[in-house]
Amino acid sequence: MTPSTAPRTCLVTRREELEQILQLQAVNMRDHVSPEQAVSQGFLTVAHTLDVLERMHALAPSVIAKDGEKLVGYALVMPVEARAFVPILEPMFQLLETLSWRGRPLREYRYYVMGQVCVSEAYRGQGVFDALYREHRASYGARFDCTVTEVATRNTRSMRAHLRAGFESIKTYRDATDEWAVVVLGLRDDAR
Repeated sequence: MTPSTAPRTCLVTRREELEQILQLQAVNMRDHVSPEQAVSQGFLTVAHTLDVLERMHALAPSVIAKDGEKLVGYALVMPVEARAFVPILEPMFQLLETLSWRGRPLREYRYYVMGQVCVSEAYRGQGVFDALYREHRASYGARFDCTVTEVATRNTRSMRAHLRAGFESIKTYRDATDEWAVVVLGLRDDAR
């Protein structure tokens, strides 16, 4: 499917958009893509539920990309207050409490976790990923200093895209499942 126009980015405003996030998420989970696709196109590791997305959305709506009414990409906003919503991520939140960025403890910054980012396969390589992060800066730069996330280092497409978008790697570590890079993106000019 070829995109009809350049997708537009905005914040989630309707439950149907959260449902579309879950649909796009499902087809891009690590267990649903071939090993070749995982290497060339990337993959997702955490499955969310509609309840979790609704609770996160109530704290801070996520950023989405749409082509007409079709959702073609998303970048989930997970404020620190949402850490209990996805228990599998608790070790990440604990690690974040110990890290520094630009000479200051991360906990001294107003930050949120990039809960997950995904672009529909038909729209990859067309600037949607970068547009999602431009929207994050525009929508959340006044409220937060930065956003932080973990990327599996073997997810080379995602690592390259995050670094290209301006993320800085602040730690690499290995857990029982993978090697991870913790990366931070300044959202405001004075935090960059």
